[in-house]
Amino acid sequence: MTIDNAVTWFEIGTERPDEAQRFYGDLFGWSFAEQGSGEASYRTTEGGEAGIGGAVRGTAGTGPNYAIFYVQVTDVAETCRRAEAAGGKVLVPTKRNDNGLTFAHLLDPAGNHVGVFTPPPGPAGA
Repeated sequence: MTIDNAVTWFEIGTERPDEAQRFYGDLFGWSFAEQGSGEASYRTTEGGEAGIGGAVRGTAGTGPNYAIFYVQVTDVAETCRRAEAAGGKVLVPTKRNDNGLTFAHLLDPAGNHVGVFTPPPGPAGA
């Protein structure tokens, strides 16, 4: 099953990830699994049977704090092209991480930040 053009992930970037994790954990009862360590870690939410997944990303002070939602799309590059044609801007051009996830960040015409992504390809024959 594919979930195209739906918000399926969020990310909160902060130079104080320990505080953010504690805050969201206390406020909403979220638990986290940490990938990496320290101020540049990536802490994904765990548990819960409803809602979308997400993460707290430690920025190590290399950029501003942010909260962003991600829309899962079929083709990130094509979505970037369509965003520009519709009056938006590509803030972070299409990138692919080591796991095969492809993503980009966009600005809508009002200056709001939104992410788009395509998940890594599944195993052969899946």
